[in-house]
Amino acid sequence: MLPDTHVQALLAARHADPFSVLGLHPEDDGQLWLRVCWPKVAAIDLLDAKTGRKLLALTLRDPDGFFEAPIPRRKQRFAYRLRLYDPQGQVLAEVADAYAFGKQLADAELKLLADGRHPRPYTVLGAHATAQQGVAGVRFAVWAPNAKRVSVVGDFNQWDGRRHPMRYRHEAGVWEIFVPHVIEGDLYKFELLSRDGALLPLKADPYARAAQLRPETASKVAPLPPVRALPEARGDANRRHAPISIYEVHLPSWRRVGQGAFPSWDDLAAALPDYALEMGFTHLELLPITEHPFDGSWGYQTLGLYAASARFGPPEGLARFVDACHARGLGVLLDWVPAHFPSDAHGLAQFDGTALYEYADPREGVHRDWNTLIPNYGRYEVREFLAGSALYWLERYAVDGLRVDAVASMLYRDYSRPEGQWIPNIHGGRENLEAIALLQQVNRVLGSEAPGAITIAEESTAFPLVSAPTDVGGLGFHYKWNMGWMNDTLAYIRQDPIHRRWHHEKISFGLSYAFSENYVLPISHDEVVHGKGSMLAKMPGDDWQRFANLRAYYGFMWGHPGKKLLFMGQEFAQPDEWHHDAHLPWRRLDDPRHAGVQALVRDLNKLYREEPALHKLDCEAAGFEWLSNDDAENSVFAWIRRDDAGRAAIVVCNFTPVPRLGYRVGVPPGAAAWREVLNTDSAHYGGSNMGNQHAALPVEAVAEHGREQSIVMTLPPLSAVFLVPD
Repeated sequence: MLPDTHVQALLAARHADPFSVLGLHPEDDGQLWLRVCWPKVAAIDLLDAKTGRKLLALTLRDPDGFFEAPIPRRKQRFAYRLRLYDPQGQVLAEVADAYAFGKQLADAELKLLADGRHPRPYTVLGAHATAQQGVAGVRFAVWAPNAKRVSVVGDFNQWDGRRHPMRYRHEAGVWEIFVPHVIEGDLYKFELLSRDGALLPLKADPYARAAQLRPETASKVAPLPPVRALPEARGDANRRHAPISIYEVHLPSWRRVGQGAFPSWDDLAAALPDYALEMGFTHLELLPITEHPFDGSWGYQTLGLYAASARFGPPEGLARFVDACHARGLGVLLDWVPAHFPSDAHGLAQFDGTALYEYADPREGVHRDWNTLIPNYGRYEVREFLAGSALYWLERYAVDGLRVDAVASMLYRDYSRPEGQWIPNIHGGRENLEAIALLQQVNRVLGSEAPGAITIAEESTAFPLVSAPTDVGGLGFHYKWNMGWMNDTLAYIRQDPIHRRWHHEKISFGLSYAFSENYVLPISHDEVVHGKGSMLAKMPGDDWQRFANLRAYYGFMWGHPGKKLLFMGQEFAQPDEWHHDAHLPWRRLDDPRHAGVQALVRDLNKLYREEPALHKLDCEAAGFEWLSNDDAENSVFAWIRRDDAGRAAIVVCNFTPVPRLGYRVGVPPGAAAWREVLNTDSAHYGGSNMGNQHAALPVEAVAEHGREQSIVMTLPPLSAVFLVPD
C-alpha cells in the first residue's frame, strides 16, 4: 500500500521522485500496481495497448485526482493505455501514460553535458518531437540542478504542474520526460520548485526553437531544423581577400508592411536581397533576430538564443530568407548576443531559484550600462549553452557568420565599473579569463564544424590578437570592428572645414594600426541613435556642403583599407535619426540629393568589388601606401591601394569646399597615365560636377610626394576621387 505521504506529495507537486511511484510498479510481494495522478478527471479505465480491451477501472484513492489499482494476473510491465472520463461519464480521451516510459537521455550524452563538452546541446535539451514504443509525443529536457521539482506544463495538461513532474538525472542536473501526444506547435513552459520550496514563476525553455509573439512568453514545440551546409562559394566570398561590404539591417523598420505590423520572412525575402544586390553590397548583417521581449532593445536583450523571433513568422521562414540571399550571391550575418540577457521573470534569471545562468555576485553578474545580467562564463554548462547557440545558427540555417555583440564588455571584469565594484580574476587581473575561454571555444568549434563561416567582433579596446587564430593565443575571430577609426574620422568630419587642418591626424592616425587586426570599418546603428544624429546630420555647413561632406566621407571610407559596413538608411542620407518603431523614409529618394547619395554608394560598392586593388589586401600593410598625409593646410590626403599582383589605385580626398586646380600628386611607376573612375562630386551624385571628366591624366617626370613621377589633376571641393592606371 502506497503511504499517504506519497499521495499527498504527488498531488501537491512536491514529490522528489514521481517516476518511482507513478506508472506500473511491482510491490514487494510481486503484485503489479498502476498508479496515476491526473487531477480534474473523474474516472480512468486501464486498457491493454495491443488489444484495446479494458482490463479494469482504477480506484480513485484521493478526490483531487490520484488513482490506483492492482493488476490481476500480470507480473511484468506491459504496454497500456488510459481511458479518461469526465464527471458525466463521457470519454475524454484514450492516451498513453508519460510514466510508462523509461529514461530518455543516454548516459554518454549526459556525461558530455556535465563536462561542458557537448558541441550540440540543443539536440539533447529542449523539446524534441519523437516516438517511444510506437507512441508519438515530445521529449522535454531542461538543466536545473538546484530545483527540488520540475514539471513541464502547457496546453496539453492545462498548465497543471501536477500532471507531468519530470525525472531528475543527477549526473548532469537535467530533468527529463517524454509526454505522449504533444505535437509541434504546442505551447509549454517549465514549472520549478526551488530547493527551499518556493514555487518560481513559469520559465520559458532556454533551448526553445520557437516562442510566442510578445507580450506572451511561452515556448513553442518546433522541429529541429535539418543540417544545412554553407554553399561552397560562400567560403571564398567571406575570406580576407574578398570584397566585403555589409548592409546592416533592423528588419522590423527596414520596410513595414502595415501599421504596426512586422514583415514576414517571405516578405523580406521578396524585397531585401534584391535591394541589397542592386546596391552592390556583398553581405546583409541582421540586428538580433533571436526572441526578445522588448522591441526597444532592437533584439539586443534576448532571451531565446535558439529561437528566431515570432515577429517574422515561423522559424522555417528564416531558412527561405537565407536561401534567397545566397541565390543572389549575398552573405547573411546574424548579430549574436552572448554578453548579457534581461532579467525578465520568465527568462534565465534565477532559473532554478539560484543564479544558474548568471554570476551570483552583482559585481560580476549585473551589467551596469544596460541593467541586464551577465552570463556566468565560469560554468561549463553556460559556456556550452552559448557555444551551442553559435553553432546552431550556422549549422541549421547555413548563415555566413556571426557578428558578436559587446565583446569588450565580456573581456574585462572592470568594464564600465568604478573602483571597488568589480572582482579581479584568479591572477588579480582585470581580464575575464572565463569569457576569453568562451570566445576561443566558440571560434574553435565554428572553425571545425562550420567551415567557410566567419565571426566578427564588436570590440572597442586595444585587447590584442582579437582576429588572430586561437592556436597562437588569439581570440579566433575573422574580423574586428574598427571602432577607433570610426570615432576619429567622425570627429574629423564633424568639424567645420576651416578647422579641419587642426585635426588632420584624426584621419591619418588610423593607418598606424590599420593592419594590426582584420578590420571592418563600421558605420552602424549605434552611430545614428541616442542624440548622435544621422550621418547627414553630423555634417557641417549648408545643405550643399552637408551632402558633399557625406559623399566625400563615403568615398574616403570605401577607399580606406578595411571591409565596409553601413547601416540602413545611411545609404541615401536619411536626414533624421533612426527610430526602431518607424520604417525608413524611402520617400526621400524623390529628392535628387538623397537619390544621388544612394547612387554614389551603389557605385562605390561596384568599384570596390570590381577593382582588386581596393579589396584584395584590405587587411595587409602591403595593400596601402601614403602619397600625402601631411597637407594639413589644404586638408588633402592621397594614398595608393594595391592588390597582391601589383595592380594599383589612387585615392585623393579634399576635405575643404575649396577646389584645388592643378594639384600635383606623385604616382608610382609603371603607367603612362591615370584615369579618374569615380568622383564623389559628380553631378550624377548631386555634386558640382567639377573634376577630371574621366580623361587620361598623363604622367610627368616631375617629382612629388617622394616620387619621381606625378600627375596634375583637379580636386573638386569636398570630394574623394579614385584613379586607376589608364
